[in-house]
Amino acid sequence: MKKLASVFVICLIMLTGCGTGNTASKETEKSEKPTELTLYIVRHGKTMLNTTDRVQGWSDAVLTPSGEEVVTAAGVGLKDVEFQNVYSSDSGRAVQTAELILKENAKSSDLKIQTDDRLREFNFGTYEGDLNHTMWQDVADDQGVSLEEFMKNMTPESFANSVAKLDAKNVTEDVSNWPAEDYDTITKRLTAGIDEIVEKELNNSGNGNILITSHGLSISALLAVLFDDFDIPEGGLKNASVSTVTYKDGEYQLKTVNDLSYVEAGTK
Repeated sequence: MKKLASVFVICLIMLTGCGTGNTASKETEKSEKPTELTLYIVRHGKTMLNTTDRVQGWSDAVLTPSGEEVVTAAGVGLKDVEFQNVYSSDSGRAVQTAELILKENAKSSDLKIQTDDRLREFNFGTYEGDLNHTMWQDVADDQGVSLEEFMKNMTPESFANSVAKLDAKNVTEDVSNWPAEDYDTITKRLTAGIDEIVEKELNNSGNGNILITSHGLSISALLAVLFDDFDIPEGGLKNASVSTVTYKDGEYQLKTVNDLSYVEAGTK
């Protein structure tokens, strides 16, 4: 009986120890959840439609060889940043951009890219695939300013609303495009997408670095909604530029905009 009692005590100690170990493991796992997120928001690389100066919203085109080269350089510049997760617009050019960045990042290369249509570029309706100059001139005329004045003072809000207004007039029975989006529609989907990403990633264990690939106007609109003092850089966000945003204690903070230092580091 003594021998059996001893065995019972030993087993009890082992079971108790295992229980304590599981609790500690859970506490450790919980403590590893990030309390702050850093969003690395990257504009896609240059595409064939960019090269031909065509309107490219929901329509899509592959990256040019030079576009791939610049994005690859950005990936090399970002190679020491370990990403917790990767999100992309579901447009091919944005997905391709995310793939090229991950290819250069050994710490994050096994991550699966999660696509989200809420991260898409503005939809330009009947202007999709048209010459940029045609759309810009129509918007300038609608706003009663010269093309030069429009290009100098353009905001995502005034631009999107003018395009939506003009597109509604262009629609005929023969046109079946998705209608151009107004600013309210665009910003609601963008902020809903980002807020959901943040909520999800705060509940994941990891390092708190998130890669997001999207589009020039959409990134600008998102930053304009999140930060009252945001102004679009002259000429817009550059291809493969990185804008970083942190999230902590329910607040977003803008750290960098249109940052090309990662591209520059990757080309050295």
